[in-house]
Amino acid sequence: MKTEDIIKGEAQYILQTYGRPEFVLERGNGVYLFDMDGNRYLDFVSGLAVNALGYGDYEVLKAIEAQAAKLMHVSNLYHTIPSVQVAQRLVEHSFADRVFFCNSGTEAWEASLKFCRKWGNTTHDQPKNRLIAFENSFHGRTYGSISTTGQPKYHKGFEPLLPGIDFAQFNDLASVESLVTDQTCAILVEPVQAEGGIHAATGEFLAGLRHLCDEREMLLVFDEIQVGCGRLGSLWAYQQYEIEPDIMTLAKALGGGLPIGVALLRQKVADAIEAGDHAATFGANPVACAAATTVLDKLLEPGFIDGVREKGEHLIDRLQKLQQRWPEHITEVRGKGLIAGAVTSQPAADYLAAFRQRDILVATAGADVVRFLPPLVVERDRIDEAVDVFDEILRQGV
Repeated sequence: MKTEDIIKGEAQYILQTYGRPEFVLERGNGVYLFDMDGNRYLDFVSGLAVNALGYGDYEVLKAIEAQAAKLMHVSNLYHTIPSVQVAQRLVEHSFADRVFFCNSGTEAWEASLKFCRKWGNTTHDQPKNRLIAFENSFHGRTYGSISTTGQPKYHKGFEPLLPGIDFAQFNDLASVESLVTDQTCAILVEPVQAEGGIHAATGEFLAGLRHLCDEREMLLVFDEIQVGCGRLGSLWAYQQYEIEPDIMTLAKALGGGLPIGVALLRQKVADAIEAGDHAATFGANPVACAAATTVLDKLLEPGFIDGVREKGEHLIDRLQKLQQRWPEHITEVRGKGLIAGAVTSQPAADYLAAFRQRDILVATAGADVVRFLPPLVVERDRIDEAVDVFDEILRQGV
């Protein structure tokens, strides 16, 4: 088949929920993607932060191959080896005592909402089931996820949404305090609002949320689906803030390219959950768990996370220098580690084609942020290449 055949078939057979550019990706190698016509692209999207180890990582492929040859699926009705192996690593290297497995970030978030309400409704004298989320947040596309997403554009046409959710202002502790009632069971927050424009929480804000939750007997829930697994230059984002949540959701990079989602829980939350309260047919899939174990082992190798932090500092520094050179085009640079955003004075989407024409893939984060999400294994030279191309685009005009 040719490129035009695939594009025509996509338009004919696939529900049109995405707008895709006019090329067809066929394979990947390292930090590069290749289309059907032989064009090579430097990938600064990473499958939306999924492909943290790039494409074709030998250890991940071997783990997938070996596990697929032994056991691909049996459901959660039975014990399997890989689920315990990855769960043990997650618990030993995080705040958590327990792990719930599912298949995606939005599923992990849905599970966490149920866990919050079950805990709130069953462990207090009076039911506590209201949730506080944040304006400009993003947690996925299923009903609970969009109901707790503070962006009305994702709500339009899908009302009525899940009740019992209040929205506060991000990085504004007073706005949170004003919404807390005796019925509030949890505060739901992204340490870095990724899809909402790459806004990082302040240390004071998250520390204030932790104190408020402790004081009012509420759960603190972190969404680290995009920014966990090393992307900020620490294994988990919460580690940079020196506080711990009660529940944390992960997905994306954890599976090395295969679908996986997890909710990490403290024991006090797990104690409220009983057999049958939640389930996932494909959760703890042996092949996905084998891949996740390998991903975690690689992230935990000495020096790996330090390298991500150093490369992230280099990326941010280069973008800030670009902002100084082009202040009329770049009004702000945001980010931590290897998630960075350049706030542009014209629509960020206008830049995507210009980058593609120069064989680089980038994304957006909202209407006015060009988002850079390279694989964590990216080299400094490739970072320089992407920023130099951005410089050329700004110099020549989009």
